[in-house]
Amino acid sequence: MANPKSKIQNPKLVVLISGSGSNLQAILDACASGELHAHVVAVISNTADAYGLERARRANVPTVVCVKSKEQDRRAYDAELADMVASYQPDWVVLAGWMRILSSAFLNRFPNRVVNLHPALPGTFPGTHAIECAFQAYERGEIKHTGVMVHLVPDEGVDCGPVLAQEIVPIQSDDTAETLEARVHIVEHRLLVETIRRLVDSA
Repeated sequence: MANPKSKIQNPKLVVLISGSGSNLQAILDACASGELHAHVVAVISNTADAYGLERARRANVPTVVCVKSKEQDRRAYDAELADMVASYQPDWVVLAGWMRILSSAFLNRFPNRVVNLHPALPGTFPGTHAIECAFQAYERGEIKHTGVMVHLVPDEGVDCGPVLAQEIVPIQSDDTAETLEARVHIVEHRLLVETIRRLVDSA
């Protein structure tokens, strides 16, 4: 499913964020160290105060804030966002803590090139607060582990696209919601970088 454009020596990534950008930082660090043979050409946030924007600036990566106004139609916003992303000619668009569901007005512009990270296993806990929901399910005795997945985003389904990678994260008897979240984030950072590396290296 790799885009033929990604055969270039240094594939371009545009990363979309909404918050602190810890997964963005993992990507930036991997690019800087040579672990990931790719280049983040822009970081776009739908929130003006996302700390990930500061992470991008420190790495000398261009940043853009694109906030949806209340009166703006969702598809119109997504089309505007797609134009913005397309202007950087990315080989891959990475959703790293992007907290909006993208419509076809965006996704149809980048078929098989939008990659999302979700802190749960396929088919479990879609949407927001996935780690918290998993911990609550554990406390009810319903599950013994949660996990992380990286998947393509072909349509408007929530966290249900074709899976590129997944990894189980056991829930330990002495875990709190906070300790579980910390361990999930560690797996997220590694799995996302590993998956992007496979995508760009397989071209």
